[in-house]
Amino acid sequence: MADDQYLGVSTQDRICTLTISNPPANLLSRAVLTELNGFLDGLAADSEVKVLILTGAGTFFIVGADIKEISELKGQAEGNQAASLGQTVFNKLERLPIPTIAAINGHCLGGGNELAMSCAIRIVSDRARIGQPEINLGIMPGFGGTQRLARLVGRSRALELNLTGDMINAQTALEIGLVNKVVPEAEVMKQALGLAKKLAGKSGPAVSRILQVTREGLEMPLEEGLKLEGKLFGELCEGQDMREGLKAFLEKRQPKFQDR
Repeated sequence: MADDQYLGVSTQDRICTLTISNPPANLLSRAVLTELNGFLDGLAADSEVKVLILTGAGTFFIVGADIKEISELKGQAEGNQAASLGQTVFNKLERLPIPTIAAINGHCLGGGNELAMSCAIRIVSDRARIGQPEINLGIMPGFGGTQRLARLVGRSRALELNLTGDMINAQTALEIGLVNKVVPEAEVMKQALGLAKKLAGKSGPAVSRILQVTREGLEMPLEEGLKLEGKLFGELCEGQDMREGLKAFLEKRQPKFQDR
């Protein structure tokens, strides 16, 4: 996976780090989203990568969509098309069969927060500010901000953030369940890489099924979600990793998973 104009890509120890770079604030322009879409298609087919870290270049994570492009939209059809592009890309991100970590190194607003919410885990700088400020422009979130935010923090909190457009600090984001961990600004990537290495050492088939059943099960009645959980658990019982994991436990050693 080579670098594109707006995406810096590096892979080491089966961990891929994707840096979005669109100075000065890493806006999610149509061109950035198009490149990200192609990158995710390639990553979904790459069985060597076990964890993806997403971050922003410079002092920002992502401060939103490209306002100039939005201002040029003419009518409902073009607006719907613009929203659909972002939703398509973020749905692909959310549905990857590997863990995704948003390393939020700076302000994370609008489309940036919508991208971060599409990741499995969010680690944020203690100096970052997070929010959905679209209402202040007379518009609304269009890349999933009304849906994922409510699922993460609850209806009331999500409505407050979306209706006021207020930014919150990292500690508040942690308290309401929007992010997983707050760390000093200089520690964001170190912490993200440490977590990525831990996750990369787990069994790939088990990881992908946990991601799948959590994502799909939350949209199902409990009984159906439990049935899916049982089905996927049964699939793992036929794999080599299950036997290795149990044997390693009984032998009091670390397992050596083969992702099979």
